[in-house]
Amino acid sequence: MKKIQTTVLGLTALLLLTVTTVFAQKAPAKSTLNTISIDKKGGIHDHGGTLLGQIGKDDIVRDNKGKTIYFIDKNGNVIDAKGKKLGMAKKNGFYFNNAGETILTVKDKSSEECEILDPKGHNVGTTHKNYKLHACAAHCLFLAKESTSRPVH
Repeated sequence: MKKIQTTVLGLTALLLLTVTTVFAQKAPAKSTLNTISIDKKGGIHDHGGTLLGQIGKDDIVRDNKGKTIYFIDKNGNVIDAKGKKLGMAKKNGFYFNNAGETILTVKDKSSEECEILDPKGHNVGTTHKNYKLHACAAHCLFLAKESTSRPVH
């Protein structure tokens, strides 16, 4: 009788462990939830694929409602819709605020894509190689989407 009870208890424990393992779901990595991507057509998307904005051929970045967010002038200055200088975008993908502090950098990921990195080296998104200059778009649009109280730049 004791052998049957031990066997039943063991099978119950095994079944419980199996069910728990089968139905356990891994939570998405936090870094994945906070990423932005810029595709080869200049579309700026959040981690879920929602279009947040678009980079135009004229280097003007607009949100998904067509409102101008910023543009980059011929000297690399990032200017918002009201004419205020937000920072400086370099052709290598580095973005600096007005105090000269590095806000974002890019690093080649493949022949077509680059990773967008914050100052600590954390991946905040990806950009098509043709839009390295606009890596700051990811930063601006993500912060606008999150409506955070942190300063944008």
